[in-house]
Order: sequence, then C-alpha cells, then structure tokens
Amino acid sequence: MDVEKAIRERRSVRAYKDKEIPEKDLKKVLEAARLAPSASNRQSWKFVVVRDKRRKRELAIAAAGQDFIGKAPIVIAAVALEPEHVMRCEVPAYAVDLAIAIDHMTLQAVELGLGTCWIGAFYQDQVKKILEIPEKYKVVALLPIGYPATGKVSKIRKSLKEIICYETFK
Repeated sequence: MDVEKAIRERRSVRAYKDKEIPEKDLKKVLEAARLAPSASNRQSWKFVVVRDKRRKRELAIAAAGQDFIGKAPIVIAAVALEPEHVMRCEVPAYAVDLAIAIDHMTLQAVELGLGTCWIGAFYQDQVKKILEIPEKYKVVALLPIGYPATGKVSKIRKSLKEIICYETFK
C-alpha cells in the first residue's frame, strides 16, 4: 500500500473484532514508531503495550468510560520521558514527537488491515496508576488497535482552500 492510500484509508475505529493481532504485525507497528523523527533525535518516549483484559477495562474507565478501548485486542500507551523539554519555538517537544510517532503507527496499522483510534480524553493520574508509570512522565495518548468490526466510512474534511494560505497568514 502506498502512503497516500494509507492516509486516505486511516480512520478512527471504535469497534474491533475479537481477533488477536499477530506478533509480527504488532512489531511492524511498533517499529514504525521507533523510526519516527523526534526533536534532536532524542526518542524520549516509551510505548506500553497492554493486552491484559483487566488493565484494558481499567483504561477504558480512565478514558471517561469509552468502553471500546477495553475491547480492543491491544492498547498502546504513548509516554513522554522528558515532558519538561520545550523547543526553541516554545512548543513542548514531547507533544510533537509523540504525535509523529503515533501517526506513523496508525498508518502502518492501516497497511496491515488494522484500525486505531487516537485517545486523548483520559485521566492522566488514573492511567499512570494502572500502568505503573512514574509521576515524572506524561502519558500523551492511548491507542487501541485491532481489526475493525465495521466497514469503511467516509471522512469529512475541510477543503484545502479553507486551511491553507500562502506567504502570510490571511
């Protein structure tokens, strides 16, 4: 699959088949994150792979009761190891770095026939407790991953004209 096709086919999946993900496919998804660029190539991240049913149910509760999270075969927690690092442009590096890594994972998942859903609506303290993540780190996102239980749906996006300007912000 080419990159453009993966980008067009990527969608938020909130229902998963009860089907395990082969280890070789999980490794490809994780390798996509490892290869992602990061500020100063620090790769200041850890990815916690959760398969345990009890933990996944607890993560679903910590994510404001989004039950589908607990039903995904795997949930990956993206963790920033240097949440205090701010780039010269005054943007926290971890937010950018992990956004890129997670996006790499989502696109690799599409190529493998897997679906994901980027989750940012969760209680930081609860997720840290469930996954035994030290207080000094920051969980940036949860990424449930599995085989989609439903067919493709079209995505609604703004036109380029609505989101692009040239030379200056007009």
